[in-house]
Amino acid sequence: MAEPPVHLVGLSHKTAPVGVRECVAVTGARLIALLAELRKEADEAVLVSTCNRSELYLVRPRRDPLAIYGDHLGRYPEYLYQKRGRQALGHLFRVAAGLDSLVVGEAQILGQVREALFAAREAGSTGPILEQAFQRAVHTGKRARSETAIGAGAVSVAYAAVDLARSVFGDLAGRTALVLGAGEMAELVLTHLKDLGVSRIFVLNRTRERAEKLAARFGGEACGMEDLPRALVQADIVIASAAAPHAVVRADRVRRVLARRSRPLFLIDIGLPRNIEPGVGRLPGAYLYDLDALETVVARNLENRRAELPRVEGIVEEGVADYLEWYAGHRARDRIRRVQEAFDALYREELSRLLRGPLAGLDPAEAAAVGRRLRRALARAEHTLILLAKDEGVAERLERYLPRS
Repeated sequence: MAEPPVHLVGLSHKTAPVGVRECVAVTGARLIALLAELRKEADEAVLVSTCNRSELYLVRPRRDPLAIYGDHLGRYPEYLYQKRGRQALGHLFRVAAGLDSLVVGEAQILGQVREALFAAREAGSTGPILEQAFQRAVHTGKRARSETAIGAGAVSVAYAAVDLARSVFGDLAGRTALVLGAGEMAELVLTHLKDLGVSRIFVLNRTRERAEKLAARFGGEACGMEDLPRALVQADIVIASAAAPHAVVRADRVRRVLARRSRPLFLIDIGLPRNIEPGVGRLPGAYLYDLDALETVVARNLENRRAELPRVEGIVEEGVADYLEWYAGHRARDRIRRVQEAFDALYREELSRLLRGPLAGLDPAEAAAVGRRLRRALARAEHTLILLAKDEGVAERLERYLPRS
């Protein structure tokens, strides 16, 4: 079976540091403009650009794919990988299934693959080969998540904390959250809180300026340490991840806060050293979970996901095989169309030559009769070539005689 003319050049968290990945990340209007430029470089082009990968998929590139990537995205040859044909497709399907992610089975990549296809459609840079590849990759990713447990359970401490809050409250929409800290972990927590619909967020940090920057990104309200009592009174959920050498939330303060509330307070401490005094968990109306509990959940979920890898790999293989079967039919249809176009052109050319030369002067009825006889004469040869066009075994020899579209 012929290999699809798909070429992949890219880098990811497996090959490149975050500083390089930041340099090649492309989104929004710039992505659409870049894809429009790439239409000159190949028959089709789709770019998957996320915080963890930047992968360019090309169909029949007109020059070296490495050079195309370098000219449009940046020259980082030491970090790039190249794949083509079935290998490129297998990689795409594995990406969509979550097998190539930093966190195996994470759900965001499936939407990112879909968005890459939507962007290519908007830019007019996709076509039948990548359109089908990306559609089928997304379908394969959905199958992997619905038929296996590859995406089940929280697999990061930040997500585990938010997922635990969701399990307690059911729906986080309309809830108020207080996040202590403004570092990387706090940022992840805020991302998950927003994704799950928390309506109001307080970001509290010892350095108010950092809290303001982070709060602005997530539509929250920045707080300093002096605002802690007020924020504790209003919050439903407290998630602490501050880089503090001692406890920030003390039991005596929480006791006073609980006296002013008519509902319980749910606290999750993912700081190290701990941000919340353990004694808080013994107060009536306060429910405290610490890092040990969350890490146990994360480790168990990761192990469960790893156990699903063989099943997901099987689904990926099925997806690629189905695509290759579609591609074989697509190639045959394309060759048949070009055979028909070649004979139509030959018919018009020969009929015109006859009517200008030896058969000049025929009336319209006689010219039409000649046309019908010529069409019948060519039909048998056309039918024979159409049969040959369906046979992959002779396809390569036939290709050299067919005009390109």
